[in-house]
Amino acid sequence: MKLRIVPIVLTVVISASVLFGGWFLYRQMAQHNPLANVVSQYDGVKSSHIDIKQDTVTLKLDLAPETNLQGLVQHIKQEGKSVIGQRELKIQVEEHSSEALDQWWEQAMLSVAEAMDNKQYTDIQSSLEQLAGESTNLKAKATIDDTNVYVSLSDGKSGKFIILPRQPGKMGVWNHA
Repeated sequence: MKLRIVPIVLTVVISASVLFGGWFLYRQMAQHNPLANVVSQYDGVKSSHIDIKQDTVTLKLDLAPETNLQGLVQHIKQEGKSVIGQRELKIQVEEHSSEALDQWWEQAMLSVAEAMDNKQYTDIQSSLEQLAGESTNLKAKATIDDTNVYVSLSDGKSGKFIILPRQPGKMGVWNHA
């Protein structure tokens, strides 16, 4: 029995392209596109990049300065539940901070860290408001859900978004400072 190389190679190539093409179409049509639509329909989202892996869904977002970050995260969790499932949702916000916002955040960081460590979350908003009162046109907002504290700073032109996990000792997000 003589094996013919050309039909065997052609069969392997066609089979592989059908399998991988089907997998790629499934990812695009059933996972990526629905989640991209959920994210893009929220007011304040300029652009997004979505990376869906087996255990995580990572969203890299470019947001307008006064976007409601907590509202966006809740919207994604509710409307994208079918795609996200049991995966961990990771949000990364593209930084468009000004030097003034960065300096202001450095001043606010100590009181925010103290409030986070003591689980006195209402102190975060009051300390942000107190420091914002000292600056012109600065808006500071802190909101909370069951997993994170969301801090949004804006001076009208630029914005800074900080997501702080509510578990003590896991302040890994402080590198946004």
